Amino acid sequence: MASEIRNRFTDTEMQIARETDLPELLSHLGYQVKRVGRFHTTAELDSLRIKDRRTWFRYSQGIGGDAITFLQQFCDKTFPEAVEYLLTFQGKARDAPVKTKPVTKQDEPPKEFALPPRNADDRRVFAYLRKRGIAAQVIRQFMNSGSLYEDAVHHNCVFVGRDHTGQARYAGLRGTYDRDGKGFRGDVSGSDKNIGFAIPCDPVSDQVRVFEAPIDLMSYCTLHRSCCNAVALCGLYDGALRTYLRNNPQIKRIVLCLDMDTPGQETEEQLRKKYAEMGYEISQEKPRIGKDWNEYLQKGKRQKGGDELSNINCDPSISISKNFKEEFST
Repeated sequence: MASEIRNRFTDTEMQIARETDLPELLSHLGYQVKRVGRFHTTAELDSLRIKDRRTWFRYSQGIGGDAITFLQQFCDKTFPEAVEYLLTFQGKARDAPVKTKPVTKQDEPPKEFALPPRNADDRRVFAYLRKRGIAAQVIRQFMNSGSLYEDAVHHNCVFVGRDHTGQARYAGLRGTYDRDGKGFRGDVSGSDKNIGFAIPCDPVSDQVRVFEAPIDLMSYCTLHRSCCNAVALCGLYDGALRTYLRNNPQIKRIVLCLDMDTPGQETEEQLRKKYAEMGYEISQEKPRIGKDWNEYLQKGKRQKGGDELSNINCDPSISISKNFKEEFST
């Protein structure tokens, strides 16, 4: 059947569709396209990377392809609908009528943000994060603050981002069942990506550490005796960092703790230049092994064969920001 569908189009038509300029296509669809190093990405899909303007890959879901597969994945197009749309976009339309623009997330009315209902207990989330190497006290501190809990329907980890008033504005989801190392990840509909998962700012400190994911931030807290100001971007879009800095003007130093893979390091270089030009003192802190802080934490524990790592500052008496519980307990 698949070959019959593809035979509806000539080789030339298929080549035209596949070689569609993706940054131009996504701009046409309403996405905010921007350059990140040698790649392009969007504000809406911050783990998306477009290479050579023709192929894409979304790291958060482990999927990728060309312009045809993008329309299938994100615009609910069938294969022939996607090809016909791209031919029209390229000015090579067939006689058959096609829509001038596919239905995308940008066409839908914005959904009101609401936190998922909370489960009666957080046992699955607690067990999952312990399996990832996070210290029990770190997990409890985030749970007690209301910034981490287990949702009642799917039993996902819910990482809550709050604005400066303490109002929940963002929620990231992480599945507690990893199949072949790839668990579910996503944001709750209506989440504000300009709000990150953060430790409430201690006004005494003029420094903030910046991570990609909440689990990386929690891993760092496990690895060190204390962690003061920190924010997880929940991706590679720096809107959460901008908001954090705007709300805490005493911050003068930024420590970038992003992943060691290509997207993370290219974003780090971009942020280094951007915020240095704004007058901030920028430095980088890297995990000694692994691609991110959680991988470092887990590999270190496996090497030592236990729950604690003797070669780093992993301490059960972990102290996070002193105002951590006070600000989010209401």
